[in-house]
Amino acid sequence: MTANKTVTTDLYLRVQQFYARQMHAQDSGRHDDYADTFTEDGVFAFGPGLEPAVGRETIRALLTDNSVVGGDDPIQVRHWFNQLVLEPRDDGAFDSRFYALVVNTRPGSTPEFVTSAFVHDVLLIDDDGILMRSRTLSPDHLA
Repeated sequence: MTANKTVTTDLYLRVQQFYARQMHAQDSGRHDDYADTFTEDGVFAFGPGLEPAVGRETIRALLTDNSVVGGDDPIQVRHWFNQLVLEPRDDGAFDSRFYALVVNTRPGSTPEFVTSAFVHDVLLIDDDGILMRSRTLSPDHLA
């Protein structure tokens, strides 16, 4: 994929739409759709001291193995992304940095704040779409 070097309003909105679709997939347990947002050799680093998941299939397997959606626990996980900054890189990709909040909700209970984090993604963007080369999570409570 080759990237447009300019961050236009249209590009910014495309990235926002990409993240909305990505998080809808993750929060509804569509792990295949979520994993498919990464490049084949994508890297998902969960935080300091944790081994990153490398490769789309490894990411898919990890999400499936650790899924909290479904089963006997009727938990609903929601991810919110905000304060997105998108910047072109010299290699043609884009740095995407934003804040993330995660909330769990169970029927009849008050939503539970789980974590906040700083997220750094490297995105490959072209006319065909957007793919994530890497995602690095930096949970605030581990800073």
